[in-house]
Amino acid sequence: MADIPQDAPEQCPGTGSGEAGKASACQGCPNQTLCSTKPQGPDPDIANIKERLTSVKHKILVLSGKGGVGKSTFTAHLAHGLAADESKQVGVLDVDICGPSIPRILGLEGEQVHQSASGWSPVYVTDNLAVMSVGFLLSGPDDAVIWRGPKKNGMIKQFLRDVDWGDIDYLVIDTPPGTSDEHISTTQYLSQTHVDGAVLLTTPQEVAIQDVRKEINFCRKVNLPIIGVVENMSGFVCPHCTKESVIFPPTTGGGEKMAADANITFLGKLPLDPRIGKCCDEGKSFFDEVKDSPATQAFKDIIEKIKDYCSKRKENTEVDTGEQK
Repeated sequence: MADIPQDAPEQCPGTGSGEAGKASACQGCPNQTLCSTKPQGPDPDIANIKERLTSVKHKILVLSGKGGVGKSTFTAHLAHGLAADESKQVGVLDVDICGPSIPRILGLEGEQVHQSASGWSPVYVTDNLAVMSVGFLLSGPDDAVIWRGPKKNGMIKQFLRDVDWGDIDYLVIDTPPGTSDEHISTTQYLSQTHVDGAVLLTTPQEVAIQDVRKEINFCRKVNLPIIGVVENMSGFVCPHCTKESVIFPPTTGGGEKMAADANITFLGKLPLDPRIGKCCDEGKSFFDEVKDSPATQAFKDIIEKIKDYCSKRKENTEVDTGEQK
């Protein structure tokens, strides 16, 4: 059966069963926790989420099986780059429930969410860049979110169902590392919303790449399109002479070879510039603060490729569904 994991016991009831994670055969199975917290049967809120997000043209997930590769930094600067076109409306949704760093990176620490008759109102960086994060719901930046899977899943559902983004062109979703609760819930809740795809981040060394390979397999198992791979921290750019040095040697070929082996698009390499970290700590856009860095141009080249992908995917979807352009 397609809904029985390969490492499941012989009497597995299937991940789609109401007994998933609860049956006697599930005891000791490595998938028991995931199955027991996974919503069973058709969730009525999936239709509500589809309706809520009909006003969002493009939906992009930022993923990586590995932590510390710069997903939130990339998410924030992807959003900045997309919002550089003032005719476009951009949203950022932070579903890293236990480590919400997007408010700090985008200079929004201390802001709060407001509710209206149409739902939760996101917090704005600029007139065309809106943000939602669990960080806005905490009393302080040092508060720990100590939640089990079901509560995290409920928070993600509420974000997707209740946030009033209005008419926006891009929604960029920042995720935590791994292939667990947050990822399963996000992809499941978005299953009827025509997600454009995922951008996968890695760093050059094998210790990161081996986890990103797992993320590729996750995307394929949940039928999530992969926009491409970005190799972050591919070299160190000296802020004085702009010379680039290798910090993390790509011992097995780096992100480019991994993408080629997996037959997915390689979007490009982002060098490590210490001024990027400084801008993130200060809540400023690296693009505005350091316009002459090689990292700035590398970011912009990758963003253009993502925009091109989304435009082509929209055209193909319109042709397939017979919609008018």
